[in-house]
Amino acid sequence: MDSEKKQADAQIRRLPFQPAERMRNMIIQDMEFTLKDGRKALIRSPKDEDIRGMLDYLYISAGETEFILRYPEECGKYTPEGEKMLFDRINASASEAMLVCLVEGKVAGNCQIAWKTGIKTRHRASVAIALLKEFWNQGIGTRMFQELIQIAERNENILQMELEFVEGNTRARALYEKMGFRIAGIRPNAIRLKDGTLLNEYYMIREIRRGGKET
Repeated sequence: MDSEKKQADAQIRRLPFQPAERMRNMIIQDMEFTLKDGRKALIRSPKDEDIRGMLDYLYISAGETEFILRYPEECGKYTPEGEKMLFDRINASASEAMLVCLVEGKVAGNCQIAWKTGIKTRHRASVAIALLKEFWNQGIGTRMFQELIQIAERNENILQMELEFVEGNTRARALYEKMGFRIAGIRPNAIRLKDGTLLNEYYMIREIRRGGKET
């Protein structure tokens, strides 16, 4: 695991950080890469043309695992109009960014980062990620995390990244630990499934490294 973590760190593109006041928005341009099975994938900020695919992705992914915090029947609240408003807001924001991954034109997954703006909490950035099951184990999660980490590193205020995962989600935990996150807390019985099963939620953090050192 340590060797995988070092390799993942080495692959993160290191760019100079920017003063927070100069970061107007976080539009991410097209970044192409090759999946483990040879298919071509694209990561970028969301566009209006992704709306239909995003709605399909939200519904399908909700039924593929118990570790996403929605059931398929709860996805009716997502609408084309709502997704467009979300895309427009995030793309214009100076304190958050969203990335979508497209494989052969299909929305395979997305990830998001949002950081605080208050003086006492602006050193913290929350991240989240999800993928359709058919695209698991293709290197997409690692690549999206590398981009999220780069975004965080470019903001001089951000000192740590934060995320949560649900008890039993060993795949997600392995990815997060490979990318440098560690468990820092637990919320007992945070999730209750339809059958009444209660699951803990774990809180993880990753300290930001700049110049080869952790902040």
